[in-house]
Amino acid sequence: MSPFRCLRRTLPLAASVVLLVACSAQRDADGASPPPSVTVETLAPTPVVVRVDLPGRVTALRTAEIRPQVGGIVQRRLFEQGAEVEAGTPLFQIAPAPLRADVDTARASLRRAQAEARRTRVHSERLATLARDQVVSRQMYDDVVAQRDQAQADVAQAEASLARRLVDLGFSRVSAPIPGRIDQALVSEGALVTAGDSTPMATIQQIDRVYVDVRQPAGHGAALRRRLDARDTSDVEILVDGQPTGLHGRLLFSGTRVDAGTGDVLLRIEVENPARTLLPGMFVQARMVDAQYPTALTAPEEAIVRAGERASVWVLDASNHARLLPVTLGERIEGRYRIADGLQPGQRLVVKGMERLQEGGIAQARTESTDATDLAGTPGRD
Repeated sequence: MSPFRCLRRTLPLAASVVLLVACSAQRDADGASPPPSVTVETLAPTPVVVRVDLPGRVTALRTAEIRPQVGGIVQRRLFEQGAEVEAGTPLFQIAPAPLRADVDTARASLRRAQAEARRTRVHSERLATLARDQVVSRQMYDDVVAQRDQAQADVAQAEASLARRLVDLGFSRVSAPIPGRIDQALVSEGALVTAGDSTPMATIQQIDRVYVDVRQPAGHGAALRRRLDARDTSDVEILVDGQPTGLHGRLLFSGTRVDAGTGDVLLRIEVENPARTLLPGMFVQARMVDAQYPTALTAPEEAIVRAGERASVWVLDASNHARLLPVTLGERIEGRYRIADGLQPGQRLVVKGMERLQEGGIAQARTESTDATDLAGTPGRD
């Protein structure tokens, strides 16, 4: 083979090698990974109100069991079962005839005592003159004066007996001692009742205002007790099945005794209940302020990186270098955590895209508008 023909074959092969090397270098240059793009949020202190939902049970403001004060046969029921009654409303009528006869007997005894008192008074006045003239003995006069005083005492006793019989006669009409809603009648017409009956005739519960009794672990009530000591009875929202009722109450007191079985203390809340929405025995939730922070830093839940029980977040410094910082989490409030320790205002917190970040690596930051003017919600402790 001639040298010229060999040269013609070698030149195309060399050109192909050079071209492949150049293309490979170009691909290496074009394939360099750009910095990862992340979404950041600049930390700024905001007021945070932490609310807690505590289960509770509704109790009536006042409860009165209607019991007879005198014995007798029930003649009539004078109310509609389940109705609202006012204090003093007649409820039952007990047969008054025997009681009226007792009143007449007591009145006759009083008249007899009064007549005897008048006789002894006149007699004592006559003997007083004779005693001064020494016509009768001093002993006789003293005996008459004693009879006069005894007769006056008998009058007073008869008056008291008559007053008692009149009270018993008044008790024959059983009235409501308090306003409220009356339950079903537990006795019917014709029933015999006595003053010592253990079963009430009916029950009245005042529910235009009610109490909500809730229990809270003794160790979590320090903030509430501080507000009570400062007479700060903060507004409490009442929920039923987790839904707001539109009803609000005020915290009255915190119990001073811890339940030995549960470690809870009792909190009592007074709630205005004009529409009778809350009924005694209902289970509700009381949403109340558990803590307040005038200035606090918060982070979205998705920004928290967990490794076992440790929590960390990614932040970008001024030159967009990523750093993983450990943090101490506080309460969880509406999808955000209060940062108790580990971050400072003004730091840029990575909230999205941290999967491709490396310690010290550069990232491309973009911001996301957030509404962080005020946070108030139900906490979930970390």
